[in-house]
Amino acid sequence: MEQRRLGSTGVWVSELCLGTMMFGEWGTGDHQESIRIIHRALDAGITFVDTADVYSHGESEVIVGKALARRRDDVVLATKAFMPMSDDLNHRGSSRRWIIREVEDSLRRLDTDWIDLYQIHRWDPETDLDETLGALSDLVHQGKVRYIGHSTFPASAIVEAQWTAQRRHRERFVTEQPTYSILTRGIENDVLPTCRRHGMGVLSYSPLAGGWLSGRYRKDSTEGPTSEARKRLANRFDLDLPENQRKLDAADRLAELADDAGVSLVELAIAFVLRHPAVTSAIIGPRTMEHLESQLTAADVHLTDDVLDRIDEIVAPGVTLNPADNGWVSPALERSARRR
Repeated sequence: MEQRRLGSTGVWVSELCLGTMMFGEWGTGDHQESIRIIHRALDAGITFVDTADVYSHGESEVIVGKALARRRDDVVLATKAFMPMSDDLNHRGSSRRWIIREVEDSLRRLDTDWIDLYQIHRWDPETDLDETLGALSDLVHQGKVRYIGHSTFPASAIVEAQWTAQRRHRERFVTEQPTYSILTRGIENDVLPTCRRHGMGVLSYSPLAGGWLSGRYRKDSTEGPTSEARKRLANRFDLDLPENQRKLDAADRLAELADDAGVSLVELAIAFVLRHPAVTSAIIGPRTMEHLESQLTAADVHLTDDVLDRIDEIVAPGVTLNPADNGWVSPALERSARRR
């Protein structure tokens, strides 16, 4: 499997990153089976593993820690903090107080002395970036964290964070983790170019668009969302919404294109993400061994220019078919922030 430099750092990571959100209560509850999937991914050449404190409320990190017990030095390990871990308003966010506490909890759950890449899971416009960067810089200087990154930051916040780090002499964010797929191309407008200008690595998540490009959702199928989490995200998975009908139409046309190209729809979707010059790694998030095996082969697929042109005809560059899939909505668009 191809190894790529992580932005402008000296670290090399595999072009496929193993995402572990589906290990634990949210997906595969059997720890031994989850560990078996992780070991298979490592044996296939994956050297990059991504998790988060909030995944199954810490259970995913525990599983990853067990799986890496004898292989820690061979893996670039990433985790995240920001999402609520309890009803306490101080058990979330990107404050110094929470970051300092939560990194210790993640180290304990992962059973490791250091985290290679510690990421802020979402941008919080209410918290001063210098406070966040100050806490993260201290963790780097203490040796508990090697590098810092963020996830689903808008382009303006990415630039502000880089400037803040430079002005205040803080450690700078070296990666961004955005959602990116054929159906969710909004970041092509500004996030990906901004990351390239600042020499940042990009590890994009959800290349299968939350399952829309797995072959599960087709126009001739009556099956709707199968998980409780997806049932709660009606704006993204309700098949009666016109935005999601557009995704069904595109998925059908992409499946036909994949057949013409001699690859699976899953391979087409992941290979598309890997072709963007700003993307370092595509995060795959298997729940089963079968899911993993179907996604690993995408690393060997090279899409020709004519296939890429046909993809652009189905979903134009820079377009997200359902804006609810973008992962971040500007608070400036809230009713309270507008002329109302």
